Amino acid sequence: MSEPPTNTKETTAMSGENPESAPAVHTGRSAATSPTTTEGPAPALEVRSVSKYFGSVNALEDVSLAVHAGQVTCVLGDNGAGKSTLIKILSGVHTPDSGEMLFDGDPVTFAGPREARAHGIATVFQDLATVPLMSVWRNFFLGNEPTRGRGPLQRMDIKQAQRVMREEMAKMGIDVRDPNQTVGTLSGGERQAVAIARAVYFGAKVLILDEPTSALGVRQSGIVLKYVIQARELGRAVIFITHNPHHAYPVGDRFVLLKRGRMLGSYAKSDTSIAKLTSLMAGGAELEELSHELQRAVDPSVKEVAKELAAEVKTPG
Repeated sequence: MSEPPTNTKETTAMSGENPESAPAVHTGRSAATSPTTTEGPAPALEVRSVSKYFGSVNALEDVSLAVHAGQVTCVLGDNGAGKSTLIKILSGVHTPDSGEMLFDGDPVTFAGPREARAHGIATVFQDLATVPLMSVWRNFFLGNEPTRGRGPLQRMDIKQAQRVMREEMAKMGIDVRDPNQTVGTLSGGERQAVAIARAVYFGAKVLILDEPTSALGVRQSGIVLKYVIQARELGRAVIFITHNPHHAYPVGDRFVLLKRGRMLGSYAKSDTSIAKLTSLMAGGAELEELSHELQRAVDPSVKEVAKELAAEVKTPG
């Protein structure tokens, strides 16, 4: 399995700004209720003022986001921010306790993940739902293999399945030399490509990626980000869940920040930066307070840490 050189179009998408991005929405209630402008086509998927409670725990409270076809909406937040709960609501695993969800502008309620998939919402979780000992083409279809013949003579059309798999992987920029290669021998980035290409082929209009770069090295993370761009170029609405603003910023068109189940804000790419996203996620005021506490310590190494935190706080947004 090899990758062709990145073309100029991809390079532009990685580094350029989206001229059609909506203006920033600042923090507060307005950010929760109006994540995008009302002009233009309806978002492919939208949630408005969604909340989810588990007993006395507020997993999500008054969270809104909208994602359009051909755009990447990045949802950022540390552990416990509510990202997993939001994914499960979007994919039909959980039903929100309040708020509403709209698909192509129409209100929807999912009774389960099967209904979400039937609408064209595909979620690629961190485990990728692949079988390591099975071939690439078998993992691509996983129970949906094309067949030929009828009745007792019906059998799997292996050549057709391999051809389709290679064509779809080529759209993602991957050349599969051996369709019988087991998925377990692929790199983490290549397995992500299989999962993304599979979701796109089976009709995903909205593609939700759950921390696709969390367990990957620098090079493999870059490869996965290229696949995110490929999905966007194919016209899919992409929701990229991550805790790493350095991975989100190059590919994102809009950034939604969560913290402890609440929405910090929704920002267009042209109205923010990596430094600003990092500061918002880390909590600039909290870092400054911690820096002051550490500066009072006697240990020189602790004071050095305090200086580094102070430098982070002073980094321009």
